[in-house]
Amino acid sequence: MSESGQPPSQGTQAQPGNGQKKRPREAGGGILMGRIFGVPVYVAPSWFLVAALITWVFGGQLEEVLPELGAIRYLVSLFFAVAFYASVLIHELAHTVAALRFGLPVRRIQLQFFGGVSEIEKESETPGREFVLAFVGPLLSLVLAGIFYGGMQAVEPGTVPGVLLAGLMISNLIVAVFNLLPGLPLDGGRMLRAVVWKITGKPMSGTVAAAWTGRALAIAVLCLPLLTYDNAAGTSGFDSITDALLAAILAAIIWTGAGNSLRMARLRERLPALQARALTRRAVPVSSDTPLSEALRRANEAGARALVVVDGQGDPTAVVREAAIVGIPEHRRPWVAVSGLAQDLKPGMRVSTELAGEDLLDTLRATPSTEYLVVEPTGEIYGVLSTADVEKAFLAAMARPQV
Repeated sequence: MSESGQPPSQGTQAQPGNGQKKRPREAGGGILMGRIFGVPVYVAPSWFLVAALITWVFGGQLEEVLPELGAIRYLVSLFFAVAFYASVLIHELAHTVAALRFGLPVRRIQLQFFGGVSEIEKESETPGREFVLAFVGPLLSLVLAGIFYGGMQAVEPGTVPGVLLAGLMISNLIVAVFNLLPGLPLDGGRMLRAVVWKITGKPMSGTVAAAWTGRALAIAVLCLPLLTYDNAAGTSGFDSITDALLAAILAAIIWTGAGNSLRMARLRERLPALQARALTRRAVPVSSDTPLSEALRRANEAGARALVVVDGQGDPTAVVREAAIVGIPEHRRPWVAVSGLAQDLKPGMRVSTELAGEDLLDTLRATPSTEYLVVEPTGEIYGVLSTADVEKAFLAAMARPQV
């Protein structure tokens, strides 16, 4: 899937540009296996648990089909587990390549418990792109299933290659079909979202429909073991418990993913309210040798809440840090120059008054700081943007009631 989807080949998510910038290793990413198209690929610790489970289960099946293998069957099973997750990686790469072609940055690809996820940082701009972005993953899984089926025709059935190819064909078919189910966070859910978005003209309507369909799908998955349980068939208690446990885990992942997709959509709907112009504190320009007390007096007279240090030509060179001002006792302020409390303006610390929403957050995220100089499109000083003010506005948006 793409952080849009999750299990078996999970999701696509979305936050600038066409190129991929190198990022520091992210917390919780797992083990970095390398980079493909500039996108880091991680393996979560949970993958090893599932790989061991697949090795054990597939090894038991090989004992019945190819008993002559003996203990070597577990090496064959391990190869199958790795090959299966390589197929999942290819599924995620389809999402990644499509996202990059559409100019959407991808934070990372992660192989995890029930598959993989491509974390796409921006939403698609049109329902058509959203549909394509979601569909390419299952499509490539279907192509892989076809390739493995063709390979089966070229080898002897009942041999190690034949069994491996059959297993990979079936597993990729399952991945494709599962991800096409019409509910978030699966790829089929993103496709449903795109269709409703196209019909209604409202991306939020598509998200609500696909998220609630995903929740219904989670309930169906949870109930599936009860519907398929056949006491007359002699199903063992262990198998019944295992099926129920796996169904519960899968249902929980789908339910949580659907809820997260809905919450993120609600948040993105409100992000445009985060406007640099509206959040900026008006500032007064002062020279570097101005005493702090005098600078604050000028700010109070002008009704400003921030100070910008300028050179002899009036060009801004630094922003006075609010935290530094608070730390200076009032009786010392006449003897402290603002230059000692200022942070030099670095590339990326100049923010346009026109920035808003995700573009504003992306700009601040690219150059972390406590304050930023906000300028008009013409280059004139407008004021100072405090990270604390942005955080408060962001949290206020998140705290508003959600469906």
